[in-house]
Amino acid sequence: MTTAPQTELKRALAAAGYVADDTLAMALHLAVTLGRPLLLEGPAGVGKTEIAKALAEVRQARLIRLQCYEGLDASHAIYEWNYQRQLLAIRADGAREETLFSDRFLLRRPLLEAITQAEPPVLLIDEIDRADEEFEAYLLEILSEFQITIPELGTITATTRPLVILTANGTRDLSDALRRRCLYAYVDYPDRDTELAILARRGPALEARLARQIVGVVQALRREELEKKPGIAEMLDWAAALSGLGINDLTEDRAALQATLVCLLKTAADRDAAPPELLDRIIGKVA
Repeated sequence: MTTAPQTELKRALAAAGYVADDTLAMALHLAVTLGRPLLLEGPAGVGKTEIAKALAEVRQARLIRLQCYEGLDASHAIYEWNYQRQLLAIRADGAREETLFSDRFLLRRPLLEAITQAEPPVLLIDEIDRADEEFEAYLLEILSEFQITIPELGTITATTRPLVILTANGTRDLSDALRRRCLYAYVDYPDRDTELAILARRGPALEARLARQIVGVVQALRREELEKKPGIAEMLDWAAALSGLGINDLTEDRAALQATLVCLLKTAADRDAAPPELLDRIIGKVA
């Protein structure tokens, strides 16, 4: 029986340490097959960035990451001229203007770097919703034509097409133009079985009962009214902390257990929202 390509990709991702569900595996397969950017939306901490890392490992491709932030502009995302080196060239050998704006003095930033690779890389545009709306305009030409126009040099067309993964946490609405250029998948917190599988692959070696307790507590905390719900990374940190402390059963030492919540709760408000009584109630249900 022939295995479906998305199933093969799902297995390859699992071997690289990422547990993907069928919907996400299909979205990634289609993005690879169609050569289209993939927009991953979902709450912070569900592993969207890890998807790009795992995909790069599966494809044995270079991962090029652009971390977005408010105020990000073309000079930090696409290219800029090395003015200091240009000045030195002028002083040293009297370089003429036409030679100053050449590849020799071009500083390639992640977007330009990604389209000039000999082998197609995985380009991660992380947290695109943190960048200003104006920055999306820079992306449109790249995501539709895979080319970048530099006034002094002309249009640079991609030698190979990078596989583009964009992530967004819902900080602001993205433009329709950007969405139209992408395939889309929503990445939510994993269900219990998936999170147990993630813990088994990426966490410390734990007894099955303790693993179920850890995942049960984390998933219960996510249902509480918290400012920062614990993500997968926090769950793995907590598991590592418990393992390191030699805690094999969450019902045994509640004081020590409460102290380890520093791994899961990241604001004072959330600490106040998770008193010992809440932990006792949750553990009573998952033990």
